[in-house]
Amino acid sequence: MTGFALARRTAARYKARTTLAVAGVAIIAALNFDMLLLSRGLLISFADMIDSAGFDVRVTGSTGLPTLRIPVAGAAKLADDIRRLPEVEDVAIVRFEQALASVLDGRERSISLLGTSEGSTRGGWKIVRGRHLDVSRSSDIPPAVITRRLAADFGVEPGSVLRVRAGVPGEQSVLPFLNYRIVGIADFSFEAAGEYTVATTLEGFRALGENGKSDEADVVLVASKPEAGSDAAVAAIARLRPDLHVYSNQEVIEQFNRNGFAYFRQISLVLSTTTAVFTFLLVATLLTVSVNQRLGEIAALRAIGISRQRVAGMLLWESALLVGLGGAIALPLGGALAIGLDQILRRMPGLPEQLHFFVFEPRAVVLHAAVLAATGVVAALYPVRLAVTLPIAATLRRELGS
Repeated sequence: MTGFALARRTAARYKARTTLAVAGVAIIAALNFDMLLLSRGLLISFADMIDSAGFDVRVTGSTGLPTLRIPVAGAAKLADDIRRLPEVEDVAIVRFEQALASVLDGRERSISLLGTSEGSTRGGWKIVRGRHLDVSRSSDIPPAVITRRLAADFGVEPGSVLRVRAGVPGEQSVLPFLNYRIVGIADFSFEAAGEYTVATTLEGFRALGENGKSDEADVVLVASKPEAGSDAAVAAIARLRPDLHVYSNQEVIEQFNRNGFAYFRQISLVLSTTTAVFTFLLVATLLTVSVNQRLGEIAALRAIGISRQRVAGMLLWESALLVGLGGAIALPLGGALAIGLDQILRRMPGLPEQLHFFVFEPRAVVLHAAVLAATGVVAALYPVRLAVTLPIAATLRRELGS
């Protein structure tokens, strides 16, 4: 009889113990799986979020990417110069401004107004109703794409008029409200929970007031040509304007990985190590107790000719069954737990709604299996040593005498 067959019969014989052991491993392994998802979840989600805008290079007037940037002066000429570079496919000037939005019944909401020179499908939002901004269409009323939440709050649809004024709530302003034609309703990638975002053309943005009319950009977004790549575009723009700061998406991701996400990586590492230790202690304890309870049985197997290698194989297979079944159950269990934890963590203020803390990737499953496999093998070492060094005759006499 093989070691696997012996282990399977032992598991079937002690059903209650096996069930409790598998349940314990599943719970601990589910927590470990979640920590693996957390270790890279924010990074993957952030990368998907910034790539969704359709641009892979960012030009700013300040180092890093803080919320408050030094504006880039002479944005129009800069965009034209960058557009002529052979490594560049497209360029967009982007402005940001806090503003007030209103409808005809007088209700007002604070919004983040985004002005862009790019009116196609690029821009960091996904249209759910209506159409994208079209900078080529001339109209007396500037177009606007608004967030789905604002549309539901105001009860407006594409074709409705939205009134916008520069300023923030609680402050007096002499600037009048301007009418904007809602052309689309969208989900914005960078919109934080509880906030409203409205996007318009650069001309529509500049119509708000003197601050918007200046030839500046908060950021210049660049799409590199596929055959050139973002690194070549970054180098070309840096040569063109060495006074500015140019970043590829990959550099932005690496910067946030070093600074913004280090805390979550450390937490994930500590908790993953802790759960792996708990799994080791659980399996090692169960196998050791099992061996101590079956000393006579193991001695009898050895006495009838079952080799030490087969006994060792039996215990290794027992460990593999406990850890394997528990680890398999841990995947759906951990996935359900990750969904709940992700919803809780995403309630933190100021976080984009599209940002997730727990993101599934095949790499996490591979690491999960590798950690459990190593844990199962190490946990079985002491019980195996106990079983293979067992004195057969003395053990049988002691068992028969008792």
